[in-house]
Order: sequence, then C-alpha cells, then structure tokens
Amino acid sequence: MSIVSPRLRADQLEALWGPPLRGTAAAPSEPEAFTAVATDSRRLASGALFVPLVGERFDGHAFLETVLTASAAGALPLAGGAVAQRDSLSSAAAHALASRSGRPLWLVDDTLLAYQQLGGLWRRQLGCPLVAVTGSAGKTTTRELIRAVLQPLGPVVASSGNENNDVGVPLTLLRAGADCAALVVEMGMRGLGEIERLSRCAEPDVAVITNIGTAHIGRLGSREAIGTAKCEITAALRPDGLIVIPAGDPLLEAALARVWQGRVRRVALAAEQAGFDPALPPAERLGVLEADGRELAVADAAGRELLRLAMPLEGVHNARNLLLALAVAEELAVPLAALQELQVQVPGGRSRRLELAGVTVLDETYNASPEAVLAALELLAARPGRRFAVLGTMLELGERSLELHAAVARRARDLGLDGLVVVDGGAEGGAMLEAAAGLPRLVRVDGVTAAVEPLLAWLEPNDQLLLKASRGVALEALLPPLEASLKEASLSRDRSSSP
Repeated sequence: MSIVSPRLRADQLEALWGPPLRGTAAAPSEPEAFTAVATDSRRLASGALFVPLVGERFDGHAFLETVLTASAAGALPLAGGAVAQRDSLSSAAAHALASRSGRPLWLVDDTLLAYQQLGGLWRRQLGCPLVAVTGSAGKTTTRELIRAVLQPLGPVVASSGNENNDVGVPLTLLRAGADCAALVVEMGMRGLGEIERLSRCAEPDVAVITNIGTAHIGRLGSREAIGTAKCEITAALRPDGLIVIPAGDPLLEAALARVWQGRVRRVALAAEQAGFDPALPPAERLGVLEADGRELAVADAAGRELLRLAMPLEGVHNARNLLLALAVAEELAVPLAALQELQVQVPGGRSRRLELAGVTVLDETYNASPEAVLAALELLAARPGRRFAVLGTMLELGERSLELHAAVARRARDLGLDGLVVVDGGAEGGAMLEAAAGLPRLVRVDGVTAAVEPLLAWLEPNDQLLLKASRGVALEALLPPLEASLKEASLSRDRSSSP
C-alpha cells in the first residue's frame, strides 16, 4: 500500500476561511493543494503556503510582497499562496497583491490561529498516534523518554528545543511526513487557556501530565490554578484516549476529575506508595529502583513483574518520568522486549554530565522550579564523594518566592552538602543564605561568573558539583570560566608535584 504524503487542499482551506482573494490571472496557475507551510520567508519552499505571524518585534506581513510576486524571482522561492491578517493588510492592498501575484490570498482575523488550524489539518492526515506532554517539571525529559520508548514503532517526530507553545506545536505537527509512526508534542504554558488551545490544535491520542508543582505560581496564583491549567491538555484528547499521571496527588486527581471522565493510567514508585492517601486511586504500574538506582523493575498492581531495564538517566525523578513513558509505550503496543537498550538524548542543560579537571558537573542549568531543584539536590546527594551546588534564583514564583527559595536552600543544608554558592544579590538570595546557614561552606555572590572564585577554592578532583537555576539566570555562563580555572589549577598542581 502506497503512503500518501499529507497536503492541504484548497477546498479544505476554503471550508475554514472562505474563498481566497484571486487575481484575474490566478486560476490557471493556482495550486490545488499545498504540501508545505512556512512562516519564515528565508525557509520558504517553492509553492508553500505562507503564513505571516505577528510578534512584539516583527510582522511577517512585511514579506508578503516578496514571497508572492515575481519581484522575488532569483532571490527566494515563490509561495503558492498566503494567509494575511485583516488588521495588518487593508482590503484594498490585499486585493491588489492577489491580483499582481496571481496566487490565492486568504484574509483571516488571526494568522496565529490560522497556523494552528493548519497544523491540526495536517495532523489529521498523518494517521499516526500523537502523545502530548505537559507538567510543572520534567516535561522535556519525559518527552525525550517517550520519544525513545516509541522508536520501535518507526520514525518518531517530537518537539524540539522550545517548540512547546502556540507557534512551536503547529510547527512540530507540520514537520511530520507520511512515514511518521508517532508524534510526541510538548505543551507549555504561562497562563490559563494556553494548553487548551494547544490540545485543540494537536488532538492527542494519549496525554501525559508529569506533575503539578509551583512553576509559574506567580502568574496563576495557586497550585490549584496550575492544576486546572495543566488538565486543559484533555480539551481535545480523543474520547477513547488515555491520560497518564503520577498517582498520589489529590490536587491533580481533583483537577482532572472536573474535566475528564475517560481512561486514566496512574504510575508510582513503590517506595512512595506508603505516603499516599488511601482514598485516592492506586497506581496500576509500580516501579522499584534497584542496583543502586541503575535499574528499574516495573510491576502491575498485583506485583507481577512486567519489565526490568537499565535506567537511561540518573535519579529518582527520572525513574518517575520513565514510568510515565513506559505507560505510553504499553498503550501504543510497543513490545516490552524492544525497550532493553534505551538511548535518550536530552537537550543541553538537562541531565548533562561534564568532567572538568576531575570534577563531575551535573549541568541542570536549562531551567528551574522548586520541584526540579529539590529533585536535582536529591540526585546530587546520592552521588559519591564531596558534593557542592551553585543555585540561582527561580523566576515567576510571585508572593511565595522567598518561602520557596528558602525551602530549597534548607533542603541543601539538610542533605549535608559540603558547600553551596547562592547566585543572587536580592531578597531571594538573602532568604536562601539564611535558610542554608550551618553548611560548612556557604557563599553568596551577585553574578554568575563571580561563583568561580569560591568554587576554585573548594573543589578538588572527584568532587560533585550541581548547577541549577531558572533560564533567565543563564547559569551556563559559569561553565567556560570555571573549566578554564579548574584546568589551570590542575596544571599548577601537576607542576608543583613534578620532581
């Protein structure tokens, strides 16, 4: 059976937006369908449908003339047609452009919404399952774990980088081709209503919520509101679809029950079950970390072992994430025997391990929420040798910011770290400094690179160092000067020890 490549037919677009504007010479050359969609004129495939998006600092409508008319010949491929926003292009200008170009031009109220509609049309033609992932922490790692466990099905298309928003989700969908065996789409949010829009664009077959934490609590006001926002992922979840969640969270259970009456699969680590409210639904899949955390055994609720595999990523938090991914694999009929050698590639700043002059650096610099920092601290504490951390601020925590910053610093103290550098000269840094009092080495610095000096005085070969802060802190800027300083210190030691 031949595989038909997805395409967007002109009659489908007319059903969405009505007939396009057409010039008198348009009919003979007008495309019957579009096999590509572009929002960037620099990456335009010939004959693609061009969708100019409007941002705070740009307006793609400035390139409509270029991509639609012969004046662009020799410089850029020409679009086969375009969409334009009514408040960015007057009716007269739109009619004139359609007439000059001989290509169809649809006028819509919002080109971003139109882009999402196109992503949805494209997705429906693919015929492969789509998994959507959201949560307060661990979204991207869980996305990559799901991508890995679905590889036995064939080519998997997944969100890349920051493609978890209103633009990134349709971009991911439109990148999938006819050979796509599964789609994995990450969905982020900063407020209510955003994940609902993304769910309606993607129409998931399976949805995963990693957790309900305190990331963005400054914007939403409470964990209850965050739970409501995350459960919007069910807005267009297929009625016979499945949602996968961690067991034991009453807030998540309550938020989900308000919007979803379909199938739910719950997972948990067996060691954590004792702390769950017995009135809550139990986990159907249980995990046990063995071999000093290097192996995960998975059993059903009756205790029958289903699978045993090596942990592809370190840490208890990643064992939870892996359980979520394995539940997705089971739902999509991936043979369990095919999952023994999982290869997972996570983006930079997440679960990355570096060796700098004998010091092991746990690079977790990409982003941070209170839950993610606590998980990273637990991972650090489980490693051998002396353990140090550099913690920066966590953003968008609102009126609870001082309390939550103090909580993570207090945990660093209670775990018995050998040293902590707090990177922040403001009130949050002060709260962390006070809460961590009692650590044998404790320093507060105003800027990222200022952390090099105390670290250089503390660190020795075989030490462990965690770096963790919100994206806005750019804590990864510490790595180059720290590496250079540690290498120089290592060379100095070697020279001084030479006869």
